[in-house]
Amino acid sequence: MAAEQSFDVYRLPEEHEAIREAVREVCAAKVAPHAAEADETGEFPKASYDALRAADFHAPHIPVEYGGAGADALATAIVIEEVARACASSSLIPAVNKLGTMPLILAGSEELKRKYLTPVAAGDAMFSYCLSEPEAGSDAASMTTRAVRDGDHWVLNGVKRWITNAGVSEYYTVFAVTDPTARSRGISAFVVEKSDAGVSFGAPEKKLGIKGSPTREVYLDNVRIPADRMIGADGTGFATAMKTLDHTRVTIAAQAVGIAQGALDYAKGYVSERKQFGKAIAEFQGIQFMLADMGMKLEAARQLTYTAAGKSERGDADLTYFGAAAKCFASDAAMEITTDAVQLLGGYGYTRDYPVERMMRDAKITQIYEGTNQVQRIVMARQLLKG
Repeated sequence: MAAEQSFDVYRLPEEHEAIREAVREVCAAKVAPHAAEADETGEFPKASYDALRAADFHAPHIPVEYGGAGADALATAIVIEEVARACASSSLIPAVNKLGTMPLILAGSEELKRKYLTPVAAGDAMFSYCLSEPEAGSDAASMTTRAVRDGDHWVLNGVKRWITNAGVSEYYTVFAVTDPTARSRGISAFVVEKSDAGVSFGAPEKKLGIKGSPTREVYLDNVRIPADRMIGADGTGFATAMKTLDHTRVTIAAQAVGIAQGALDYAKGYVSERKQFGKAIAEFQGIQFMLADMGMKLEAARQLTYTAAGKSERGDADLTYFGAAAKCFASDAAMEITTDAVQLLGGYGYTRDYPVERMMRDAKITQIYEGTNQVQRIVMARQLLKG
């Protein structure tokens, strides 16, 4: 038996379990209490951000050399999962900080990394990601935002849409066309600061869910930035954007898993307490079958997500497939699980007095952003056919 106990394959390392416990503690005390209010008011949950920042969970992925916690991809996924279990809007703080900074980590100069990753690690700034446009969503390569060279500067003009935490973030990774004749190979990436002249924001979108995370358009009107703010070489921006999404789709999968776990936890408690026909409804087989399916889908999603996170950390060749698969499967599972959680609470589930209707609304976006699940299936199919 001693030999069996030391079999650690497919078991999370102790330090990752410790991270989960630490995040769960912070979230129970200081994030979950603000979740309903952030949803009701549609305001950024600053108290949750302050709590995550104080515990170093606001951007855990940033390497130690830039003042970050240096969390690996799996640890970062666990942080996002646990925050999402309490409040999906708040989980976009670590998730979007990773999304915005990943292009720098993958392709940025040492000077850019030091200048911009350090304040994010310190919690003095957040970082957003500007890829989508009004006419360029799933077909991101058709973007029209332009960057024109002018001496030792670039001048940017265009509109970016669906930008998470826009207006709150200090820094933005902006993708723009530098060579209109080269389609995806004519796109470059830049760091734009909120304080740059010509940067402004649209009104907050009126959304179904994740209401505590502002989503706005970003307007670039003759924004003049130094040439050394280009991320990587000219024309490599689109490739950097796609590589970034390979890594960050894992974080969306983790977010979906967390939302689903929160809904299942609440539903389990409710059905154990709610009595009808003289007994707790948890004793009825129909209810038990629903819970069994919810738990099964959730665990399958979690295992696929953790496997993808391991591949993200190692940079495995099949990360593109696993990132898409984890994001697609986990978000579909989250939508099913949260919908069933509403059903299990009956009429109460349909009211804002209980958290499951919020979780159901929050889960929906995980099927849409960072590539719709239809696009994920295209990505997966292409990877399978390449093999």
